[in-house]
Amino acid sequence: FSDTGSRKEHVKITSEAKPGLLERLSKTSGGMLVGLVTFLLSFYLLFTNEGRALTTARSLDEGLSLVIPLDSIQGVSQQNEGRLVHLAGALSTSKPLFDPSYGLSIQAVRLKRNVEMYQWVEYEESTEYEENGEIKKETKYSYNTEWKSELVNSRNFDREIGHKNPSAMAVESFTAVSPTVQVGSFVLSKGLVDKIDDFKQLSLSNLEDPHADVTRGGDYFYHSENPRRPEVGDLRVSFFYAGLSGNDPHLGPADKVTVIARQHGDQLVPYHTKSGDVLQILYLGDLSVEEVFQKEHATNTMKTWALRAAGWLAMFVGVSLMTRIFYTLVDWFPVVRDLVNIGLKAFAFCVATSLSLLTISVGWLFYRPLWALLLGLLSVVPIVVAKSRVPPKKQQ
Repeated sequence: FSDTGSRKEHVKITSEAKPGLLERLSKTSGGMLVGLVTFLLSFYLLFTNEGRALTTARSLDEGLSLVIPLDSIQGVSQQNEGRLVHLAGALSTSKPLFDPSYGLSIQAVRLKRNVEMYQWVEYEESTEYEENGEIKKETKYSYNTEWKSELVNSRNFDREIGHKNPSAMAVESFTAVSPTVQVGSFVLSKGLVDKIDDFKQLSLSNLEDPHADVTRGGDYFYHSENPRRPEVGDLRVSFFYAGLSGNDPHLGPADKVTVIARQHGDQLVPYHTKSGDVLQILYLGDLSVEEVFQKEHATNTMKTWALRAAGWLAMFVGVSLMTRIFYTLVDWFPVVRDLVNIGLKAFAFCVATSLSLLTISVGWLFYRPLWALLLGLLSVVPIVVAKSRVPPKKQQ
């Protein structure tokens, strides 16, 4: 056990008998079951992602062809009732949000109080090695004091003695949301308000210390006798806001937003497209109709490729786990084990790539048949390439 300043650490070594073949095969069987489930889920993820991407793209194209830019946001025109409209303007709210405990108020859509406690945090680093026919595991536990916004349960530490954290915070975090948010004469739906989440930290330089036991330091309120040298259990509180909805002498003018949604009376609500999707779009700033839909298409493309990558990875992991048994059977022989491991990884890569492309092509079959056919042909390429690398004698 060693102590280096506020950081403490110790090392624990455990050992267990090297598992036999039957025990290792039993563990591998459990991994094969997990691999099978992961493998099947990857098909669902890849297939549904393509349908979602195409539906979203069609809905955006439909919205672009139907949207009506509003000339003025200071009045509500009944001619646009039920139609998809585009408008831009400054945010406004009915009343300011406030935190009476700290004497703070702000004209904004959201106000978040973030509470952090000075706590012990445990870090763990493990290495395994074989010695005298046993598998030994050397684990180094280190402890450091840090500001954390969530409670760290010290009962789960390897050594709680000397590293005990409080079980609760005397002050809790919370987020207040304005009940009514408007752009001009139009009231935003809850879904649109939820999109206003660009939180910025609120400067506390213009505020006084709210209580005798609270000290302001920078942009934090400290519940501590000495904020420069805090002790475990001390608290610090910071505030964040999103969607400035009034002209503030210190923060500047109200934030401007661009909205595309369905007009329902004086409210902006979701618009249901014929493609089966929902449009209710909000961006910060003053954007044109074309700029908004370009951003939405870009977001849809990024999400599609991210889910494709996730689906391929899930399939690769699933195939690797299902074929792990071959590695287990030869892991007593180092050279053979390494060669088999490389071969299994290459096999999993080829199978995952081919089946992923084939699944994506099936997802496009009813929407873009030509692209589906091309992807289906492309899915055969990894298998052909892998087969061409096999020596002729082995093929025979």
